[in-house]
Amino acid sequence: MVYKNMHQALIIEDSPDIAQLVQIQLQDIDCHADIAVDGQQGLDLFKKKQYDIIILDIMLPVLDGISVCQAIRHDDPCIPVLMLTSKSSELDRIVGLEMGADDYLTKPFSMLELLARVKALFRRVEALEHRQIRDQEKKKLKTQIIKQGMLSLDEAKRDVWVNGQSIELTAREFSLLLYFAQHPGQVFSRIQLLDTVWGYSHEGYEHTVNSHINRLRAKIEQDPSKPEYIKTVWGVGYKFNEQVADDVQ
Repeated sequence: MVYKNMHQALIIEDSPDIAQLVQIQLQDIDCHADIAVDGQQGLDLFKKKQYDIIILDIMLPVLDGISVCQAIRHDDPCIPVLMLTSKSSELDRIVGLEMGADDYLTKPFSMLELLARVKALFRRVEALEHRQIRDQEKKKLKTQIIKQGMLSLDEAKRDVWVNGQSIELTAREFSLLLYFAQHPGQVFSRIQLLDTVWGYSHEGYEHTVNSHINRLRAKIEQDPSKPEYIKTVWGVGYKFNEQVADDVQ
């Protein structure tokens, strides 16, 4: 029996042993999971049912995980996507993040770490939902817009504009950019960003931050090779360029 208050997950994994083990483990955190054994079946299930998270293998028959992730992001830019990859597929992991995956785990992985990642993604979504409910209850007549130079962020609607042009970001990209824009000039290490924006701080996953920074720069910077907004502080991490800060209203 699936209870209404349970999270709903979709596992797209062609290994029955891995898929069933993940499905069983997710029950420990009150999460029911459906299983798809190939990319096309997974995409079909995604379009038929509302899920709270997608756990997606990158190597799939019929339709590969990268293509599935891209199709999911086209339909839903906010649903958390956790990608499963092999240790030897560094390029695939990078491409997966570029296509919109929120996080990844390399095989073989521990079930405790997978559950920690899933719970961290759930916390991010739930925090956003609670904030939206709180904002609705307060019935604010004025939407808070954060302006930094030619960059504008609507925190409530999660919209972004650069030079008046709307920019489409994933949920994680927006959260990362919002955190930077709220703290102009403050330098954050990759571990600090993982802890604050992702909800965990495991050493060895700093590349996740690098990939999201690169994706953000590609979308908001006029010249990503010479970023104006998100600056690299060599040997430390990143900061939002305080010199472009305009005002918060």
